[in-house]
Parts: sequence; structure tokens; C-alpha cells
Amino acid sequence: MVSLKSLFLAIASVASVYAAPAEGVELVARADTGPVGYFSYWWTDGTANATYTSGAGGGYTITWSNNTGQFIGGKGWNPGTSTRVINYSGLYKPDGNSYLSVYGWTRNPLIEYYIVESYGPYNPSSAGTNKGSVNCNGASYDILQATRVNQPSIEGTKTFLQFWSVRNPKKTPGGSISGTITLSCHFNAWRSLGMLTGSSHAYQIVATGGSGPSGTSTITIA
Repeated sequence: MVSLKSLFLAIASVASVYAAPAEGVELVARADTGPVGYFSYWWTDGTANATYTSGAGGGYTITWSNNTGQFIGGKGWNPGTSTRVINYSGLYKPDGNSYLSVYGWTRNPLIEYYIVESYGPYNPSSAGTNKGSVNCNGASYDILQATRVNQPSIEGTKTFLQFWSVRNPKKTPGGSISGTITLSCHFNAWRSLGMLTGSSHAYQIVATGGSGPSGTSTITIA
């Protein structure tokens, strides 16, 4: 089992790639099933000054201030799927490093994936290798791949791949935000580039994450 201390040290050692939260005792204590039909998820590295509030239906709010740690939270489904069409809307106002994305995992093989709609000054996929691009829902997304070596994952400390689709240009943070994400468009594009996801899905959420000093994100999914 990955301890909270070792998890934080692993995160700190790889600042160029957003870390994978581990599915250990600490995570289970912070997760709940949320309203019927939605999976609610919340994780911090133990130093983040951030608060997660589960709202009605597919809604949630995360606020952070005087923050020096990392966090990620949101709502979605458990298990996920490669065919879901997700609609989201709300308010996304980060100050500093943050991102708003679909975030999930597959198993067999173990893959962590992000479909990033918006982010702060730092592109969270910056350490990845560019594999190409795809047009989905009327927007262009850069496709990248990164390798995480002996890092926390939903199966403990392992080496695994990260898949990224990053909207380019990103949706401008700092106010109202909304959109539609057709997951099959991204999964098919990854597959066409030899980026094969796993045979089974773990959780899949519309997430707000980051490490910036302050901000607020109030998002509703459907």
C-alpha cells in the first residue's frame, strides 16, 4: 500500500508530469459514490489547501487558496467507458497551475488518460511525446504520450503509460466554461496511433486538478 508520505515524494520528484493519485487507504477515505448515477472523487497529497463539495446531481465545487500542494477531484462514472458523450458547464477560475479535463484509467494494460479542455499557465502534458492530433467536437486536440516509471497508480506503484488529448487552443480559463466531449473520437484516435487502452475501465471523471495558489471551479456534468 502506498503511504501518503511516499505518494507526495513521488509527486514532487516529477514536477513536469501531473502525478497519478494512488488508490490506497488514503484515497478510499476521500471517495464516495455521490448522487445516484455519478461517482464522486477527491484526492490531495496531504498538503493542499483545497476543499471539495459534492453538489446536486452531476455538480461539484472545488476551491483552493494559499495552496502549496496538489489536488484532483470531480464527478463522473465508475466504471468509465470509451463511448460516452459528456456535456459539462460551469465556472473555471484558476490562479496558477490547474487543469480541467476528463480523467480516467483502464486496466489490462494499465493506462492513465486525460482529455484536457483548459489549463492555467502550465500545460500539464508538457513532458509527453507528441504523437499527432485529432479534431473532435469542432476543436483540434494535440495527442501526446508519456511514461510514468515506478509511480503510484490504481494498482499500486507501477510503470505505466499516460495518454493525453489536449485542446489547442485551450478554452480560456477565468470565467464561464462549457463543452461537449465525445470520448469515442479520442479513444479511436489513440488507437489509430498505436496507443491501445485497456480491456476494462476503472473510474472516469470530469476533473479539476492542479497545484496553483488559488482558484475556484464549479462544474456540472451530464
